[in-house]
Amino acid sequence: MDRRFAEHRSRRLEPLLPELSDAQIKHIEEVYYSHLLDEDDDLRLDGMDEQEFAYYQELIHTMETLDRQGIARGLPPVYARSEAEEVLTWDSVDLKLDPASPSWPRLIRAILSASVRAAIAKRQRNEGTPVETPAMPQGKMTTSSPAASTIIEAWVTEKSRAKGGWTPATAKANQLWAERFIAMAGDRPMSEYTKADAREFKSALLALPPNWTKIKELEKLSMKEAGRRATTLGLKPMAGKNVNKVLGFVRAFWNWAEANYDAIPSNPFDGLNVKISGKARDERQPFTFAELSAIFKSPIYTGCQSVRYHNSPGDLIPNDNGVYWVPLVGLFTGCRSGEIIQLRTEDVKIEGGIAYIEVTDDGEDLSLKNSGSRRRIPVHRTLKEIGFLRFAERQRKLGHKRLFPDFPKTKDGTYSTAYSRKFSNLLKALEVKHDKISFHSFRHSFEDACRNSRIPLDFINALQGHSQQGMAGRYGNGLYGLQLLNEEMEKLRYEGLDLSHLSKAALANKAVA
Repeated sequence: MDRRFAEHRSRRLEPLLPELSDAQIKHIEEVYYSHLLDEDDDLRLDGMDEQEFAYYQELIHTMETLDRQGIARGLPPVYARSEAEEVLTWDSVDLKLDPASPSWPRLIRAILSASVRAAIAKRQRNEGTPVETPAMPQGKMTTSSPAASTIIEAWVTEKSRAKGGWTPATAKANQLWAERFIAMAGDRPMSEYTKADAREFKSALLALPPNWTKIKELEKLSMKEAGRRATTLGLKPMAGKNVNKVLGFVRAFWNWAEANYDAIPSNPFDGLNVKISGKARDERQPFTFAELSAIFKSPIYTGCQSVRYHNSPGDLIPNDNGVYWVPLVGLFTGCRSGEIIQLRTEDVKIEGGIAYIEVTDDGEDLSLKNSGSRRRIPVHRTLKEIGFLRFAERQRKLGHKRLFPDFPKTKDGTYSTAYSRKFSNLLKALEVKHDKISFHSFRHSFEDACRNSRIPLDFINALQGHSQQGMAGRYGNGLYGLQLLNEEMEKLRYEGLDLSHLSKAALANKAVA
């Protein structure tokens, strides 16, 4: 008795479940149905059940009416609510549900459904048809192993709230794929999922084409059905790296659940990544010198119609606009497009006579890939020659807080999404676009140029924001580190790339000014 009282006292301290999963509700229905038939067995054995068939016929009609009409009106019978509350306390259930939970109507429907099924079974018994009493479902469904659907929102909320946490686009993608897994495997307590569920999800992914929800023949199908249909139609499946990205979303959900809840088994998605042939570097290539030459001799840099029509030849060189500067900053810093576009005017600084760009997430609406991405990058002499520092000072005098205010944050919470489309259109207009190049190719080009300029690897990593150990991780902290970085940046050359026309245009503009 002391043990039982201790258990009940401890249950008072457990958090209330906000919702029940489909599996939990089904479990409760089966427990209650088994209980009703077991109770009927006892009555018959004691010879106390003398009800006539008419009684059961009337009871069935009453139950069906309550189930159909009462729930539809949102007014469940009081007895069904009371029975549901009772069943939740049984040892084979043992769940604490929030009194205001939206799961109550579904739970009461399950109780009514079990009652109707039991009444039909009793009628069959009265007519002489043997109906076995099912074994009471074994095991408890306690809060120690929550249903997957009940914790996704908490996961996304926590990951999105921290400084430098998920953007709305990242949160949406993670939540979407976690929910798709649950839709395929069924909403169950986390402890019930197995490696087989993860493998089935992976198999479906391997059959899906990119953007399958936008393909007319697949858009209304479930994920598994869409995969089968895509195979039948001979559609090319998504790349292995994208499959691994999706598997990573769901794996991350499991890791978070394991860290925050009891009784979560080992992650079923561990070890399931698709093996990708070739090196990771092959996924995105650096620009060739021919491609770089085409980019920096495009109408943006030689004369375009307008900022809007910057891919069409004209008389305007938009060197007061981000469309002109973002590729150049990418070329001479190796920064990601998002890191460049979110820069503030105050992030272009001078210390000890050294001009540098500070890449940071210390500010409103700023984010970085990881903590190692914070860094200081000396401004390359070519950027100075073509007027980058004058541009930054002009933006400050105009009162702009952001260096490139012409690229606002998009609905997905990033600064780079809209620009990525612009840059892709530029590559298409120049007829150099292919699957292996994008704005990120500037990062690879910068790394190659650093190597070719004999800049040591430690400094390359410091400039690119790769996590470092020891002294290499301190480059850029303090004037001494900045001086060292500046000495190495002075070595950087893009041999064979002619940007002299940009310097001449900058001198002409300065003379006019």
